[in-house]
Amino acid sequence: MGPSGQFLSPSHNLTLPFPLCYKHMRNPVEEASFPMQLAKNIGFYLGIVAASALFLVIEHFTHIEFFLHLAAIPLEVLVAIFIVEKMLERRETKERRRQLLFIKSHMFRTEMRGLFITNFRGLKNPAITMRQIREASLEDLRKMRREAETIEYRSPEEMEEIIREYVKAQPVWANFMERAITYNFENIFLDMIYILHFINDVKAFKERYPDRLFIHEAERNERLMTKMRKVLNDGIQKFLDYAVELKEKQPKVFIDLMTDYEISDGIHRPRP
Repeated sequence: MGPSGQFLSPSHNLTLPFPLCYKHMRNPVEEASFPMQLAKNIGFYLGIVAASALFLVIEHFTHIEFFLHLAAIPLEVLVAIFIVEKMLERRETKERRRQLLFIKSHMFRTEMRGLFITNFRGLKNPAITMRQIREASLEDLRKMRREAETIEYRSPEEMEEIIREYVKAQPVWANFMERAITYNFENIFLDMIYILHFINDVKAFKERYPDRLFIHEAERNERLMTKMRKVLNDGIQKFLDYAVELKEKQPKVFIDLMTDYEISDGIHRPRP
């Protein structure tokens, strides 16, 4: 809804479009390093191929078979380099994912605990509790995740409370975005950008209409409702994805995490 009292159309954006936002947030030095490194490697690879071709040309004119063996050596070196680089790349990716797993464990256990508890508490279907997650087997967790493809909340007021938790956690999302840049996880970076855009939408609305509920505005605006549902639903789905990963790879950390969540959920749950 605009200042004149008219509702905002789906074409109105309260936040900057992604390309402009990304343009101002990127690190030119880091972005430049990859193509520069690639160009350097290509030059090295071409040099090896040229050396092999040179030995072949010499053999062609001299008919000395020894140069055929020399021509094969650079190609064997090139193949070995490709294999080693691929192994190192996989090892680095695995290590970065392991580090990210522990970072997520810390963030989920501290700054984001209230948000996820509130989000799960608002679920109508599927109705999933922290105790159910803690006691679930790996297969049960995967079943929960499949059921969470379609999510329904108990009421608009419950959704408004979840939205407030997202806004309160804005510094956490910004921090997580920086971690995604550091560890080169583009999909997580894009998720954080989307969430931060949504938070900016909420804050812009609340600045104009502090006494109104954002959920009521979203119900009248298809674009806002789509964005809001994606953010809230993704929160449930990403948490269950993480629970599955943690249960599989770090079961003790999983139990500790979910025990903390269950205790916090019981403390903050309204008494009947």
